[in-house]
Amino acid sequence: MALLDEIYTCLFDYFGPQSWWPGDTPFEIMVGAVLTQNTNWVNVSRAITNLKNENLLSFPVLDTLPLGELAEMIRPSGYYNLKAQRLKNLLTLIREDAAGDVDAFLARDAGILRQQLLSVKGVGPETADSILLYAAQKPVFVVDAYTYRMLTRHGLVGEETDYVEMQDLFMDSLAHDVSLFNEYHALIVRVCKEFCRKSKPRCGDCPLRVFQTV
Repeated sequence: MALLDEIYTCLFDYFGPQSWWPGDTPFEIMVGAVLTQNTNWVNVSRAITNLKNENLLSFPVLDTLPLGELAEMIRPSGYYNLKAQRLKNLLTLIREDAAGDVDAFLARDAGILRQQLLSVKGVGPETADSILLYAAQKPVFVVDAYTYRMLTRHGLVGEETDYVEMQDLFMDSLAHDVSLFNEYHALIVRVCKEFCRKSKPRCGDCPLRVFQTV
């Protein structure tokens, strides 16, 4: 779909590069992908900072850290008890299936790695694909609520469209390039936060107003 290329160009020209995902290491990005569930990045950043300040942000340390202590460290991210358990579930997979070698775990074939991630309780498609794209550098397009909002409001998909259908739309229409997928997803998030807001959208000022069909 050439329209997706045009939308990307429009957003990139307007906002410029987003340099997303913020994280110093693939492991930090994995942790952030779990913590960002149902919250904003400001809260995640506070939780990540807590872990860094205590020198806890590494696989060996987090894997052995008691669940309660982990939960307390990530409290700013919200749902901290639940997210602590989800992180532990992910760490267990890496320990048992890759002997704790994060790099080796992430180096696996994208399809195999995705299925392994989805087998972890608390890791859904969006979290798994965020890890694949941003931590493992695999060309997999990440779909989220912002993607759905942008696509439906511009008549590109119907309201009943599911995650897989939206992802396929991008995967079938764009070159499979990690940098492109990274930038495109970040730009969609940016335009939805600033213009295509859930309530009180600023359609008249939006850079995508030229594509408005609904």
